[in-house]
Amino acid sequence: ELIDTIKDLRDILAKEQRVFTIIKKELREIRDKYGSPRLTEIVPEAAEINVEDLIANEGCIISITHGGFIKRTAVSAFRAQRRGGKGVIGMQTREGATEEEEGDFVEHLFTATTHDYLMFFTATGRAYVEKVYEIPEMGRAAKGRSIANILELKPDEKIAATIRVQSKKSGTGPTAVDQTWDKNLHIVFATQSGIVKKSNLSNYANVRRGGIIAIQIEEGDRLIDAKLTNGNNEIVLITKDGMSLRFHEEQLRDQGRNTVGVWGIRPEKGDHIVAIAIVDPDAMLLVAGENGIGKRTPFDDYRRQSRGGKGIITMRTGEKTGDVVGALTVREADEIMLITNKGQMVRTRVKEIRETGRNTMGVKLMDLRNGEKLQAIAPVVSQVEEEEVQSAEPIGEKS
Repeated sequence: ELIDTIKDLRDILAKEQRVFTIIKKELREIRDKYGSPRLTEIVPEAAEINVEDLIANEGCIISITHGGFIKRTAVSAFRAQRRGGKGVIGMQTREGATEEEEGDFVEHLFTATTHDYLMFFTATGRAYVEKVYEIPEMGRAAKGRSIANILELKPDEKIAATIRVQSKKSGTGPTAVDQTWDKNLHIVFATQSGIVKKSNLSNYANVRRGGIIAIQIEEGDRLIDAKLTNGNNEIVLITKDGMSLRFHEEQLRDQGRNTVGVWGIRPEKGDHIVAIAIVDPDAMLLVAGENGIGKRTPFDDYRRQSRGGKGIITMRTGEKTGDVVGALTVREADEIMLITNKGQMVRTRVKEIRETGRNTMGVKLMDLRNGEKLQAIAPVVSQVEEEEVQSAEPIGEKS
């Protein structure tokens, strides 16, 4: 019997067909004993699902306050609540808000689509990128959420600039190609010491959650502002002592993210940059001094120069004007907010500020008392602008 078993086993090993026959027989026995209906479904391989594909690419309105609160609101919510009257967008102050928060106001308001990007730059030179749909959606009267909490900023980080980048795609579905980070667009940075730097927008296509270095800030320096440019813009740098320098961005070459930059203007000892503005032929440059004196001057009064120089006078500073605290590109219909070091805020129309030449002091913007100083100026969103934004059709590719 043992010899017969050995012969049989050797025959199995010698004949592949017998091996397969035995395997089939044993598998059928297992199937008959343990078989049950299939609980899963076998389907053809599907393309990876992106969360963004599940979010409708709809128009919305982004509002950012001077105090650093941000929210997005559906365009439909604005249209449903349109009312006449004056003032900025209605925002309820939060329970337990500080005095500073109670006096907050909307500084930036723009249309976007939910697939667009928002870029935030801190004073220490770091960049954070968020999708618009990741910004909390709230009603028109809501205050918004702190940008610092949304971005998980470090305790010592403050936002210096915000830029909206329009989402662009070619094609549809899994084959769509993201063209948002256009190599023809640039970001120009300006630091307090007079350093400027241009980076290509494409360098920011992959920003991790914790942020990345956008510009290397040297010790004792800080980022003042950042502007999105098209490669053919002109820039004006304005200093505390009233000097300015206008130059074409072609004088700057694109640099990598983790670099310092080059001289934009060389301030005198004790002087530093307070603002950067993009030249707009249809607008003017508004400059304000700490003693409440200001003026607006046509950009034509500022001749183009080579970067790295001392610049020319933009405001004749002195005891009457005090140091320059800020500068903005403004149009006739704009409104600005004047903020003092004691927390007082005065809103004024740009058209009420007299147009004067470059090498002048300017006119009184507001009354200051008891050693009070003007600390900053900022654009403020008027009711007219709000209605224009509501009626504007956001530009963007539809899903």
